[in-house]
Amino acid sequence: MTPRQIITAVTLLFAFSLGDCRKINLTPKNRNNISGKAIVYIIRKGNHECDQHGYSAVQYTEQKFKVLFDSSAIYKALTPGNQFDIHKLFGFSDNNSDHHSFSARFGWRWENNALRLFTYVYNNRVLSKKEIMILKIDSTYDCSIAVSKEQYLFTVNDISVSMPRLSTTATGNGYKLYPYFGGDETAPHDIRIWIKEL
Repeated sequence: MTPRQIITAVTLLFAFSLGDCRKINLTPKNRNNISGKAIVYIIRKGNHECDQHGYSAVQYTEQKFKVLFDSSAIYKALTPGNQFDIHKLFGFSDNNSDHHSFSARFGWRWENNALRLFTYVYNNRVLSKKEIMILKIDSTYDCSIAVSKEQYLFTVNDISVSMPRLSTTATGNGYKLYPYFGGDETAPHDIRIWIKEL
């Protein structure tokens, strides 16, 4: 390719990516409730990880954020048993360890025509989880994970669920954990999740 063709190709690619962002930002009906510094985390069809994943060291006494799911959270698993897999929403690793050893996250899945939100905790590589509530599509929820010596307190709006914590650090020390689809299967279509950290 000539230099002129390369510049043209890059310009077109940039223009198409901007158009895609504009479409995405117009999708949720109640996006004004989560506007401002909200990020649209996109898990592309055929992927597990969202586009915006990465490494960010954190130290929490409490992780707080707002979240909104649009209709892209509705899916049907290819293998029926995988419909019960819990996908990861947001959270952090703990105890200065990897997330399969120590971590606290919110999880979600679409099951029986409902968007269900869960706790999702690893202590010494042992997973424990508990359903918190059913969410509405295109609605904004306040979420937090508070860290104490022996427990994580998961709160969504006015509902709280405690989970055991075996980490020895005084605060939640580790790295941020971003939206992830799976389980066994990858995303069946692009999935969009709006998160505004507080």
